[in-house]
This record gives sequence, C-alpha cells and structure tokens, in this order.
Amino acid sequence: MKRIEAVRLDCRQVKAADIPALFRKNGVAYHRIDTVDWPSDYPYCPDVKFAIAHKGDCLLLHYKVEEDCVRAVSGADLGPVWEDSCCEFFCCPDTEGGYYNLETNCIGTVLLCNGKGRENRTPASHGTLADIDRWTSLGREPFGTRDGRQAWELALAVPVSAFFRHTLKNLSGQTVRANFYKCGDKTRQPHFLSWNPISLPAPDFHCPEFFGEVTFL
Repeated sequence: MKRIEAVRLDCRQVKAADIPALFRKNGVAYHRIDTVDWPSDYPYCPDVKFAIAHKGDCLLLHYKVEEDCVRAVSGADLGPVWEDSCCEFFCCPDTEGGYYNLETNCIGTVLLCNGKGRENRTPASHGTLADIDRWTSLGREPFGTRDGRQAWELALAVPVSAFFRHTLKNLSGQTVRANFYKCGDKTRQPHFLSWNPISLPAPDFHCPEFFGEVTFL
C-alpha cells in the first residue's frame, strides 16, 4: 500500500490559481498516477503527476497532465465528468462515514458524492460545490475534443466542509485512506490509471479496499 505525507502550508486564504506557484515555492513533492491496472484492454498511459498539501482547514491539490488528446464536454457540476479528461481523488476519512469521490475534468467541472459503495451515492449540495475553488490552464468553458499532444494543469482548493458527512475541522494529524486516478471514458484513447494499484478484473475506482494512505502533517 502506498503512503504519502501531505505537508501543512502556513498561509491564509489560498486561491486555486495560486496553488502551482505556492507548491513550487515550498518544494511540495509530486507523485505519479501511472499504474495501468487493466493493460490488456486499456493500455494507454498518459503522463500524470499530482501534489497534495493542506492549510489545516483546506485541502490543496495540483495535477499536471500530458496526453494525446483532451475532451471537455461536461460543463455543469455533478455531470459525467469521468467521460472527459478527468483527474480524481477518492478518500475515506474513517470507517463509518463512507468515502468521497471528488472527480474533476480538465475544465474544472466537479462531481462530489459520498457513500459506502458505487450505488446509492449522495451528491454534494450546490452550495458545497460552489465553495470548491478551481483553476485550470484550459479555462472553464466546454470545448469537445482537441486532438494532438496536450499539456494541462488543474488545481483545487477544497475546504474541509466539502466532506459533508464528516465534521472535519483541521486536517493536521489526520490519516485518511485515499486513491488518485486519471481517466477518460469517452476520450479517443479510453484509459483508467491509479496511484495505488487495483487488483480487480475490470475497471472500477469505487474500491476502498485498494486505497492507499495520506497523512496530513
């Protein structure tokens, strides 16, 4: 099982657009999402890195992606963002309250739900979603598919209140089970990559038994 330590950055309000520079300034480490769990059916492996940090009451994420094309059709939150070029963070703060799937396509459209399995998941309210600040190098407007080698970045500032079935106040000292994914179900080259490996016969990210660990320092 893979493990990450997420450093605390002592700063005030952080906008998502400022996260890449903030991470560079503080030397925040990047990790690869490069496990091709189903190579016989989905061998394509774009170049994907992510970094994670926090400031106590807010989770900070930054993804860097290079792939052979990008798709950005879903423009409304809670839509099918996984069909687009999409980066995902699944996490389980404890064993009782289920796990969250925070899925964001390359134009910053978010899907956030909670539940104990794939079915009957509870979506976040629109007010909760509005509190998640997003920045992407591709802008926020849908554009369909762009072919050819593409490089893009995505940053998210996620307040702890976004984890709406928990009462998290401060991430410092917390350890959560988590996994990071890159997918694109309806891109030219469908792919399903994970940070921590998944040992299942077919693509399925809703599998907390294969989560790794993130410890927030």
